[in-house]
Amino acid sequence: MRDRITARVLLFDAQNRILLMKARLPSAPEGIGAWFTVGGGVEPGESLVQAALREVAEETGLAEVALGPVVWLREAVLALEDGEAVLFKESYLVARCPGGEPSRAGWQALEHAMVDDMRWWTLAELAATDEPVYPEGLSALLGDIAAGCYPPRPVSITVRRG
Repeated sequence: MRDRITARVLLFDAQNRILLMKARLPSAPEGIGAWFTVGGGVEPGESLVQAALREVAEETGLAEVALGPVVWLREAVLALEDGEAVLFKESYLVARCPGGEPSRAGWQALEHAMVDDMRWWTLAELAATDEPVYPEGLSALLGDIAAGCYPPRPVSITVRRG
């Protein structure tokens, strides 16, 4: 199984809302979608910070983004469109921006096909939703992060089973 180094971004706007995308897995295109943070794979020769900024620009069109620290690390096995199982090694970076309407102009064809929605969430909305959200327990994890209280070093978050 190969590893995929991934930059995930906890992107907050001026109202302290977080931007999430809702998509279906390429391995289950007819399945129900799940909400997740902005971000994606780190390209060869690219740093984690460069990847985070590139992914935010590509996936949202938002340019005024101030990156903060990596606050969480997570590993999860996911199946790609061709069925290949890949170990995603995710680093979650905090970012702040003025907000605004995200743009889909920089999306790849697969993103247009699989992403159903993208919107800003308040922490209360996130805590109240019954829809699947990744990482698991995101609303509980965000409390201190949204308040600007970051751990001194990245915290490993685990994937809940069952």
